[in-house]
Amino acid sequence: MSITFSNNIEALIFISLFLTIVPWAEKIFEYNGSAIVAMVGKNCFAIASDRRLGVQLQTVATDFQRIYKIHDKLYIGLAGLATDAQTLHQRLVFRHNLYQLREERNMKPETFASLVSAVLYEKRFGPYFCQPVIAGLGEKDEPFICTMDSIGAKELAKDFVVGGTASESLYGACESMYKPNMEPEELFETISQALLASVDRDCLSGWGGHVIVVTPTEVTERKLKGRMD
Repeated sequence: MSITFSNNIEALIFISLFLTIVPWAEKIFEYNGSAIVAMVGKNCFAIASDRRLGVQLQTVATDFQRIYKIHDKLYIGLAGLATDAQTLHQRLVFRHNLYQLREERNMKPETFASLVSAVLYEKRFGPYFCQPVIAGLGEKDEPFICTMDSIGAKELAKDFVVGGTASESLYGACESMYKPNMEPEELFETISQALLASVDRDCLSGWGGHVIVVTPTEVTERKLKGRMD
């Protein structure tokens, strides 16, 4: 395929547009910015996200929702392109509602992770630009956490999983702060400090945090205030 231009000005305009669009087309996962982390405690789990919605380096909103409730003991965080995340969430809620009607019970976290993986793989040739982070409690109140890439390749963990543009700094913070068998309150402190420390090192995420701690008997939801710049 060849492109012809009637004059040099048209050619210069095309080249400038191409050089502007291509770098961000390659970094579509970083377009809105995001930071999500899930962490396991003693018969409990916590999942946390930042609250910034941006368009590249411009902040659009400071109360954006990235963590969604599937049922009382199962949550999903969606990092990546915000529009695809909202579309994927709607599809997953629809599929879970169908499962509830047919089976008359909630999905187990492992089953839900397989569902998310299948939905993503189904769209592999035109994928959702999302990185899901799934956290839940199983039948015996055993915590389950999982993340996957945009075509559904799962990564299971027994300690923590991360996602989003702040994932590199989240890995470092979680590695240094995490310890096994934390009680809910200590788990909240650990995941909050890890999140706030990490988003301070990523200019595409931040503006506080949203933390949910789930135990077999209760759900605690808190908002964090962090740096607002």
